[in-house]
Amino acid sequence: MTGESKAERRTGLLNGFAAYGMWGLVPLFWPLLKPAGAMEILAHRMVWSLVFVAAALVVARRWAWAGQLLRQPRRLALIAVAAAVITVNWGVYIWAVNAGHVVEASLGYFINPLVTIALGVLVLKERLRPAQWAAVGIGGAAVLVLAVGYGQPPWISLCLAFSFAAYGLVKKKVGLGGIESLAAETAIQFLPALGYLVWLTAQGGSTFTTDGAGHSALLVSTGVVTAIPLVCFGAAAIRVPLSTLGLLQYLAPVFQFVLGILYFHESMPLERWAGFALVWLALTTLTWDALHTARRSARALTKARVQKAAADAVAPPAVAPAGPEAEAEAVLP
Repeated sequence: MTGESKAERRTGLLNGFAAYGMWGLVPLFWPLLKPAGAMEILAHRMVWSLVFVAAALVVARRWAWAGQLLRQPRRLALIAVAAAVITVNWGVYIWAVNAGHVVEASLGYFINPLVTIALGVLVLKERLRPAQWAAVGIGGAAVLVLAVGYGQPPWISLCLAFSFAAYGLVKKKVGLGGIESLAAETAIQFLPALGYLVWLTAQGGSTFTTDGAGHSALLVSTGVVTAIPLVCFGAAAIRVPLSTLGLLQYLAPVFQFVLGILYFHESMPLERWAGFALVWLALTTLTWDALHTARRSARALTKARVQKAAADAVAPPAVAPAGPEAEAEAVLP
């Protein structure tokens, strides 16, 4: 690996840590927006995210994709679905954090990889390896244990996991970059969100203009809080291997889990610890299988290259044709 490639990878890792670190620490931000409710915060997030992302695209002069997208109704429909699904994800997450369910919200992002695999089987008809089946089975058992621990299914976790997995599935089919995708999704969200904020203000329920300039600035900054981690993630995604990003993704729920226990002082009875332990066992199994498969694929690729090089080395040199045909070939361009 050259010095330049090492520097690129280091930059990618730093951006990856920054992205997942910010996503992991975001539970500290949403309570700062009280007394605004979850719906008002969500609407501001949609409006200001579009403002900041659009400004970034204008500065970068990256608008060619928009014209192409407008001429593709199927992709536009998928973008609308993605916008609807991520709206549910954002809204549930903001409400969960401000209602004191940070640990349960973190569980949603722990089990998200397992749900993604399950959707791959159900929707994309993908075939799983035995270790992946084992991980999904352990994850299912974990949900049952947690349902007993909570006295009901962990619906916050399940809603976050399924909505984000569905969002990832739709984005995979759309094929847009992170910033471009966010711009398209928030463009769809913008008018309903702005309409809701206007209605809320008319009803006297808005806190944007009634709780001081600092509160207004915090509501505006929801766009920055949404956009900056995504920019860092985009910078990481093009510089580090997918397997590394797969490991980094666990940073966010780990930070959220630790914050839920140590900072927000949420209770963790024994049965919840047991459920989380099963989830972590499932993720360990999944990660081991992914790394093992990646190493095996790399060894197979290296072996194939060595065999090809050896075959090329012993192959007899091509014999030039003799006679008039050779003279004819010699003058061809």
